Amino acid sequence: MKQIAILGSTGSIGTQALTVIAANADRYNITALAAYQNEKLLAEQIEYFKPNIAVLIDKLAADRMVNTYRGKTKILVGEEGLLEAATFYQTDTVLTSLVGFAGLKPTVAAIKAKKNIALANKETLVAAGELVMSLAKEYNVSISPVDSEHSAVFQCLNGENKQQINRIILTASGGPFRGRTIEEMRNVTIDDCLKHPNWSMGRKITIDSATLVNKGLEVIEAKWLFGVDYDNIDVCVHPQSIIHSMIEFIDGSIMAQLGMPDMRLPIQYALSYPERLPSKFPRLDLTTLSALTFAEPDTVNFPALKLAYSAGKVGGTMPCIFNAANEVAVYAFLNGEIGFLDIIQVIRYTMEKHTLITNPDLEQIDAADAWARQAALQVVNDLKKW
Repeated sequence: MKQIAILGSTGSIGTQALTVIAANADRYNITALAAYQNEKLLAEQIEYFKPNIAVLIDKLAADRMVNTYRGKTKILVGEEGLLEAATFYQTDTVLTSLVGFAGLKPTVAAIKAKKNIALANKETLVAAGELVMSLAKEYNVSISPVDSEHSAVFQCLNGENKQQINRIILTASGGPFRGRTIEEMRNVTIDDCLKHPNWSMGRKITIDSATLVNKGLEVIEAKWLFGVDYDNIDVCVHPQSIIHSMIEFIDGSIMAQLGMPDMRLPIQYALSYPERLPSKFPRLDLTTLSALTFAEPDTVNFPALKLAYSAGKVGGTMPCIFNAANEVAVYAFLNGEIGFLDIIQVIRYTMEKHTLITNPDLEQIDAADAWARQAALQVVNDLKKW
């Protein structure tokens, strides 16, 4: 049996991963669960899966659980507990599905503890792609992508020579505002943004999908996962979300992975790789599809994608700045402090203020992230005055 730790077990990816594991209880055992502050759901997960250890990052939530829990699972607290969960000696594979930059340190710790990684936290590679991939090679650790787009590329590359890739084509649904102009998006609400047409995801990633920041993060992630230059990574808007991504090879052949928009499939594949397991997920019936359509992304009304490419090509600490500024801006928007269009302004102004470090180590990346959050917060405060 594979011994699995899930970091971010109460989030969208974490809960779906646990449904996959519950359906394959003869193959997987949960060793560790970690969540931010949802002690009620974590307690239910502990009761069902009986992990060796469980972590609540938020101290108040952890204190409440410690005071009420009477089971055998060891309850840990904060970042120290998170790192213990990431490196627990019985674990084979760590599924990292924490939101944002918070996933970087535990992922690095897990790699150094020689745990294989099922990566759902794209920000880890956005902020520190070169460092993380070098560590994975040094410690002989596999990184299997959980994102549907990167899983699609990963699957298309099975048995293929990476040196024969001409370009990677990442598909994008276009989000809830596909086809709208900047003026038409000026007064959109939080509820409008959270109505993704195809996918059921967490609040932060759903906002990122609405701005196309998420696709920008995926471009940077793809560069590090597959070792392809930015000039060989394209984005194609595919509103049906049936083709999850494609590879064009040097002979002109294009290979695509198709499936229903259901995150459980890439989660299961990341956990079972190199095997495929039977599933009861909804199946794609091609005869019911009236059309599969494709278009260029609209980078005039959705400039985040160009900003992401720019950050990636500059390299160094700039992708970390792009990510941190976006995190601050998204949560400011979700808290009603700024408007939807202000998210991009926060990212742009923060990137413009940054003094680049070209070959950062983990400590410098951590410092750059902290600087960017303060700088982005200042931009948010300035926007509130306007």
